[in-house]
Amino acid sequence: MNRLIRQPRSHLFFKTGGRTHRLLKYSLYFSTSGILFTFIENSVAITKAKKQDILARLEDIRKSSESIVFVKFKGVTVKDTTIMRQKMRSEGVGYFVAKKTLMKRVFGEAFEGEMPELEGEIAVAYSTDAIAPAQNVKEFAAKFKDNIAIVGGVFQGVFKNKEEMTEIASIPPLQTLRGMFAQLINSPRQRFAVVLSKVSETK
Repeated sequence: MNRLIRQPRSHLFFKTGGRTHRLLKYSLYFSTSGILFTFIENSVAITKAKKQDILARLEDIRKSSESIVFVKFKGVTVKDTTIMRQKMRSEGVGYFVAKKTLMKRVFGEAFEGEMPELEGEIAVAYSTDAIAPAQNVKEFAAKFKDNIAIVGGVFQGVFKNKEEMTEIASIPPLQTLRGMFAQLINSPRQRFAVVLSKVSETK
């Protein structure tokens, strides 16, 4: 009677229609008679053209962004991801998921400092606004504490770690800063106007 003996998994590739496929989940079994059985659970097609498209997108992000945030995500629903993307887009922030190896290839030597360690599934939030990406990610990280986190980023051409990007996320928006500055400038004038008014009342 034949018995099936399971073999350890390893990377397995095959070609169909000019495309290369890598099996992500599969099991290899050998029967005692030497017959190979392969049970395929899942496969993902990877193409050179697709990889080039992703690299081109990352290159564009690198060249055009004032700030990039590396976002660790896990277990976020499609609905919540869609809501997050729409909110970010409305504030001029892009959100893009790519393989870490491709991110390292594009970003690794492009900025000053040391690229932060990227663990788990990673996306990038980016914008020509230097503060908006970090602020948006921080907002959603507070909402989805176990699912989204800032793990570092790039701020005006320099790599930043998790703590530094979180601090940047705490900087008030530019419009708020302008309002605070205007209030600071106007405050002495307002006090002086009140003093003049009081002086005129005594005459």
